[in-house]
Amino acid sequence: MTNQNSEFKLHDFAIENELGKYRYPLDDVREIRDLRDMAQQSEKLYGDRNAYLLKDPIATRQIAPRSEEAKNLKVDHSRPYVGVTFKQFFADVRAYGTALKNMGINMKSRVAIIAETRYEWYVSYLAVVNGLAVVVPLDKELPANEIVNLMNSAEADYLLFSNLKKDVIEGIRDQMPTVKQYINFDLPKEGETDLYFWDILQEGEKAREAGDVIYDTLPIDPDEMHILLFTSGTVSKPKGVMLCHHNICTNLMGMCSLLYIDENDRFLSVLPLHHTYECTCGYLCQLYRGSCVAVSSGLRYIVQNMKESKTTIILVVPLMIEAFYRGIMRKITDNPKQHRKFKFGLALSRFLLKIGIDIRPKLFKQIHDGFGGHLRLIISGGAAIEPSLIKNMQDMGFHTVQGYGLTECAPILALNRTHFYNNRAAGLPMPNVEVKIVDPDEDGIGEIVGRGDNVMLGYYRNEEKTREVIDDEGFYHTGDLGYLDENDFVIITGRKANLIVTKNGKNIFPEEIEFLLNLQPLIQESVVSGKTVNNDIVVHAEIFPNRDAVDADPELKGLELTDDRVLAKIQEQVKEVNRKLVNYKAVHSIALRDTEFPKNTSRKIKRF
Repeated sequence: MTNQNSEFKLHDFAIENELGKYRYPLDDVREIRDLRDMAQQSEKLYGDRNAYLLKDPIATRQIAPRSEEAKNLKVDHSRPYVGVTFKQFFADVRAYGTALKNMGINMKSRVAIIAETRYEWYVSYLAVVNGLAVVVPLDKELPANEIVNLMNSAEADYLLFSNLKKDVIEGIRDQMPTVKQYINFDLPKEGETDLYFWDILQEGEKAREAGDVIYDTLPIDPDEMHILLFTSGTVSKPKGVMLCHHNICTNLMGMCSLLYIDENDRFLSVLPLHHTYECTCGYLCQLYRGSCVAVSSGLRYIVQNMKESKTTIILVVPLMIEAFYRGIMRKITDNPKQHRKFKFGLALSRFLLKIGIDIRPKLFKQIHDGFGGHLRLIISGGAAIEPSLIKNMQDMGFHTVQGYGLTECAPILALNRTHFYNNRAAGLPMPNVEVKIVDPDEDGIGEIVGRGDNVMLGYYRNEEKTREVIDDEGFYHTGDLGYLDENDFVIITGRKANLIVTKNGKNIFPEEIEFLLNLQPLIQESVVSGKTVNNDIVVHAEIFPNRDAVDADPELKGLELTDDRVLAKIQEQVKEVNRKLVNYKAVHSIALRDTEFPKNTSRKIKRF
């Protein structure tokens, strides 16, 4: 950070006796009481710098919200990015918050947001959460019945949405009786009664010009619920995670002390904002540290957007890193001369790194230029990632680290550091977060539990479920199994709910076997489960073959993925996996499927 921070108090983690485990000093971070305090500090520090890079001419004030141009506005991904400063953003937050206050929204209100990542989402979230009401971010991929379930469970009074969900919402309004008002981020058509985001913001600007600044001093209790996040909408009584300002601020200070980010960084936002991973780590973190966020035009435009915005850091899930790596290797292996040059470069780079010389950005300049030429850090979260994939990206000079988080922990529990990391690990416990293993087995593997100020207040109106996961000592039981290594890194081995236990008490972690299966060329995805055979539990694997790999094999090209000839070859690869496993973990039977496994909106496989 720049020395501008000297005018603000630095946070003291008061963990002198634990600093050794972090290997080198924690990065300085500002003390923040709540998100309004964070915003006020950041506006002073970074006011004239760009907070956002957008391709929306309304949000960037290039055209008026109700102009003829606005009425005929079409999405155009070729538009250049235009900046919005921290000063403008925070002014918009205050204006919008003022107008919402004057509409009658207060701390008894529940304000839901369901839309794609866009400027109006950013403004709305912070305007609501800063002393006005409880914000309820919803997944834009939810079907109609789940939206109804969550809206009614939250007893939401207001629904903020975009045209992306307009048709869905039209069909369910009569099923959401608590909603008093709908606010559209996009311009409503003639005759529609929904309010328009930009009309409301302009009303707020007028009110503030007339001296109405009450919004700025609305009381914020940092330990009171201001954020309500639902982990699923499919059950009749969904779990709503209650978070407070203190949860979020603790997480911001902790993560930024471990992983260095500053005002010279540019993030590309590609993940959904309703999820705490993106909201805390890809939105609020950047406001806190003065970084700029470029809003991606969509998954197919990620590389283009990285070049346009000169992205330095990207926050992704493992599937995206896999796509990056496959794309790189496809181009390299298509050219034998280039492939030989690449392999020589890797060998040279690894040798020089051993003696402290890093020339990877120069050696692999062409690859770096393909991602805009400025990418310095890839942060992976949301699911497990293969250590070899991290190493492959690091070998080319893209520093890649993973973290470990859950919605109930706001979300980060553990994080790898910039210069101290373990590619097999989810990370080191955050400062002021205690992580331990309960009920370890003979190998030291047990349930991972965490305690700290980032742990949620509880589940909304569900004390029974809260007591099931937060024990009397305040530890949150994650449901993940793992252990702490000799350096205190958190190593995750699997989910408690997925654990297979044989008749003689042996524990089998499906994720361990799935990891090995998914490394095989013909296997795209797999799900391992227990199957009863001859009064014992054995390992069964359901496998989705890799279409490209099948077609690349002359003997298999064009065959159905479930063809017996495909099965026979995959069985040979499964035998290779079994040679690496002890007998009781060996895959006993397999079944092929011709479609990929169903996934949730975070792209995690729905197991059972």
